[in-house]
Amino acid sequence: MKELSVPFLKGVTKISPIAHVSFLLDSYEANTIGIVPWPDYGYKPDVNFTMAYGNDCVFIKYYVSEKCVRAIYSQPNEPVYKDSCVEFFVCFGNENEYYNFEFNCAGACLAGFGAHRENRRLLPEPVIKMIRHQAQIKAVNNKGEGNIAWELTLMIPLDVFYYHSFTTLNGRQCRANFYKCGDELPEPHFLAWNDIKSAEPNFHLPGFFGKMKFESPNKYVAPVKQKQQTHEIKIYRNSVAV
Repeated sequence: MKELSVPFLKGVTKISPIAHVSFLLDSYEANTIGIVPWPDYGYKPDVNFTMAYGNDCVFIKYYVSEKCVRAIYSQPNEPVYKDSCVEFFVCFGNENEYYNFEFNCAGACLAGFGAHRENRRLLPEPVIKMIRHQAQIKAVNNKGEGNIAWELTLMIPLDVFYYHSFTTLNGRQCRANFYKCGDELPEPHFLAWNDIKSAEPNFHLPGFFGKMKFESPNKYVAPVKQKQQTHEIKIYRNSVAV
């Protein structure tokens, strides 16, 4: 079982400029979403994420490189998992119920809460709209050849954890998993951070979540400079929702 320590970002809140948060997340060591639990879906994009938290917000940044990018859905609680999608599932303490946060590459979000894949309680649209995002989609060259790299920065206020009343996440123990999928892409795929044992693709298996802890603000986590991209990229889209 994998374990993740989430560092505290001092002086950053849910109203901080998202571009600044994105810049800060670039300085932390990336975690790879690279496990392919179902060999029948063998396509494996390059997917990583960084994560931190503040007094009132969780911050996540995904880095993806894949052959095809799709963003059909744009409204809260639409089936974004059919698009180029990254996901964050988390349950707190020893609880059985967990949150699922699913985002396509443009930042549209599907979010729910419950103990199982079925009969999930979708979060209200006004709550989902509290989540801020910055999406960047990058082409390798002007001819559109090669993989497409995209990044998604997320700011998830504590109020978005709708069925809890958190004032802080300091020291809190959780179980979580992080995913990449694209159910209706030319090459459907299902990647996980922590491994899953299941006959068919299913991310809604909290028994296979890894361990996660929100570290004390007093525990310093040194930033790590990430590798530079080895290919030339061109930004052709930069959408921000606040």
